[in-house]
Amino acid sequence: MSYKIITDSCANLTDEQIKDFETPILSLKYYIGDTAYDSYVEGAKIDYSQAYSILREKGKITTSLANRDDCDKAILPVLQSGYDALVLAFSSGLSGTYQNIVNAAEDYREMFPERKIIVVDTLCASMGEGLLVSYAVKMKKQGKTMEEVAEWVENNKLNLCHEFTLDDLFFLKRGGRLSGTSAIVGSLMNIKPLMHVADDGKLYVTGKARGRKAAIKHLVDMVGEKGVDVKNQDIYIVHGDCLDEAKIIGEEVKKRYNVKSVTYNCLDPVIVSHSGPGTLAIFFMGKKR
Repeated sequence: MSYKIITDSCANLTDEQIKDFETPILSLKYYIGDTAYDSYVEGAKIDYSQAYSILREKGKITTSLANRDDCDKAILPVLQSGYDALVLAFSSGLSGTYQNIVNAAEDYREMFPERKIIVVDTLCASMGEGLLVSYAVKMKKQGKTMEEVAEWVENNKLNLCHEFTLDDLFFLKRGGRLSGTSAIVGSLMNIKPLMHVADDGKLYVTGKARGRKAAIKHLVDMVGEKGVDVKNQDIYIVHGDCLDEAKIIGEEVKKRYNVKSVTYNCLDPVIVSHSGPGTLAIFFMGKKR
């Protein structure tokens, strides 16, 4: 095919998926002190242990949206190689990355008037974005045109359900989503927030669970409540360095719904710096978010 599908590091695709999908990755950055790190480096195994250690000690990691240089590194080689580009970008409700890609694409069209560039705001995050990318790649491999794939993504992105729970209320407090008093009381009561990504691409608290087991049960329940034809789906689960708990969710989803497959990955520092270690999330196609 004459086009490539490009996404960004916030899609949290596994190394195996990136290789199989042949998907160039636009890397976002995170900062430990004054030192910048890429969330993804082509061909390199990134070690996130330092970032997680800092966050567990309540240290601060800052992040930045993708800038023009980041866009150039991922997108220009595709255009220079003679391919058109379909870019599936991190939710505009959570980052300015999408708009920066749109701005860069305007220049690329002038530089490469013979090339087509489509940029889609997925309104998705983490492996929700990654799952949408996987559907797009499958369509491409089936022979669908870039326009057909982009249209499908636009028409179906709001059916991609994102269900989250956080383990530590400190990160909601630091992000301004929770008062200090509520965070203290909630922690004493072992409250775990339940969250989802809504149609505007932003993350919202939808409820609370008393304890980790109840929060995990909620994530599994949501697959049955919101999912469509779940047994034929690939389910994605992402975790904040708590793979054992992610696998508990995955095994229960397999047992209860007989799903086609489950894919796991760890949250990258750009996202987990806002949600904290112990974050768990599940992604699947449903009736609505």
